[in-house]
Amino acid sequence: MRSIGEMGRDSGLGVSALRFYDRAGVLVPAWVDPATGYRWYAPEQLGEARLLARLRRSGMPLADIRLVLAGWAGGDTGLVPRLLDGHLRRLESGLAEAREELSAVRALLGHKETSMTTATAAARLTLPGTGLAAALDAVRYAAGTDPELPVLGGIHFDIEGDALHLVATDRYRMAVARTSATTAATTTDGACATASDSASRASDTAGHGGGGRVQVTVPLPLADAMRALLTDGAPARLTVDGGRVELETQGRQVAGQSLGEDFPDYRRLTLLPEGRRLALDVPALRRALGGQEAEVCVLVLTDTVTVGDEDSAGDRVGVNPAFLLDALAAGEELLLEYIGPKAPLVLLRPDVEDAFSLLMPVTLEA
Repeated sequence: MRSIGEMGRDSGLGVSALRFYDRAGVLVPAWVDPATGYRWYAPEQLGEARLLARLRRSGMPLADIRLVLAGWAGGDTGLVPRLLDGHLRRLESGLAEAREELSAVRALLGHKETSMTTATAAARLTLPGTGLAAALDAVRYAAGTDPELPVLGGIHFDIEGDALHLVATDRYRMAVARTSATTAATTTDGACATASDSASRASDTAGHGGGGRVQVTVPLPLADAMRALLTDGAPARLTVDGGRVELETQGRQVAGQSLGEDFPDYRRLTLLPEGRRLALDVPALRRALGGQEAEVCVLVLTDTVTVGDEDSAGDRVGVNPAFLLDALAAGEELLLEYIGPKAPLVLLRPDVEDAFSLLMPVTLEA
């Protein structure tokens, strides 16, 4: 007999998936200890579990998987091939339809790109060094590393008036932080403001958030070099001139070219309905997550947030434990906003506005 942990390791399904398939009646353990509730699987069930894992990776619906497993166990040599062939035909049909729809989307995208005109943007701000350093630290972990999506391999600088928002995302999580300029001047007409222009407009812009909006995505090596300069808390001057970005402080400077592609509209991505807010015991969660080796763990939401399993009472949501640990580094006092099992989890600090992170949930079945 195999325990659920051994079965998960040997079959490739994972403990959470095995619990799900037990409740769904797809793969029921041979014996459940009435005293402890522990699940035990017979040796012959390992083959079924491995078959189940392959079928799920192929995207076969659970209803068909039940029939495949029943036919497999009963020695029916006719039913199983017909079910496999039918699933393959559905996949091929779905792929053909997806190709048609994506071709239409590409055509619409091409039309949009040719109809848009791009203007060179320029901005100059003086920022508190400690504020900019904290904002960079707050978002750096969420930047992407996928070479097929190079625009996500940077930190997005969104300048509007005296506010600078920094944003990073790798699609599965997003971090947003804000810092305010001590002086700011922004233009969007293709020319960088002169020193006299900056001085004359600083009082207008820094006080009430006036000025245009300038956005630029800074590649990670340049963003890291900027952070390395911000060691003494001295003010720093950020200059954006078209695709060139420069940071200067205490007579030292770093400069480089921004990423050329457009960053996703993060404001649209953060338009979420209000959810239920729960205070987090950050040290306790860190300790619980530190022992997690799986790619998915279960957060159980009652009056508090704890790490549990799918059988725990309360709302349950799957998360990547490593990603959650990164988000918990934002501070010792954090709130979690829960909207629903398939909506992003929002982690925010109660004492800081415009600084938060989003974490996409993981389907527990997977």
